Amino acid sequence: MRLNTLKPAKGARRARVRVGRGIGSGLGKTAGRGHKGQYARTGKGKVKPGFEGGQMPLQRRLPKVGFRSRTAHEVCEVLLYKLDSVAGDVIDFAALRNAGLVETRAVRAKIVKKGEIKRPIKLKGVAATAGARAAIEAAGGSVE
Repeated sequence: MRLNTLKPAKGARRARVRVGRGIGSGLGKTAGRGHKGQYARTGKGKVKPGFEGGQMPLQRRLPKVGFRSRTAHEVCEVLLYKLDSVAGDVIDFAALRNAGLVETRAVRAKIVKKGEIKRPIKLKGVAATAGARAAIEAAGGSVE
């Protein structure tokens, strides 16, 4: 066997069908699409996604579900162990923003208990969960 004698097995590679190339090809005129109708038309998906031939589509038959809060992006959660990286003993919203722990579009922040804090801090004007508050007070700090 040599590289120049290699070829695919018989029937492994079929010639592509060339439609619309005259009556003698067997696929001339309508090119295998038949006459009129939905599948004779041009267009990749034939119809819009979800279209059911004029019947009320499923996504319109079912009731609306869920809710997206308009204010959810205004509150930013800050993890407790990250407060060690903030300079100063008094930590407020401005200090969190300067440390890069709060997103630019956030209006409020809330401290969430994850990890632990090593030094006593004074949290001012920032909300904290019950677990985070207990951890801060256990470290000798306070929450206003």
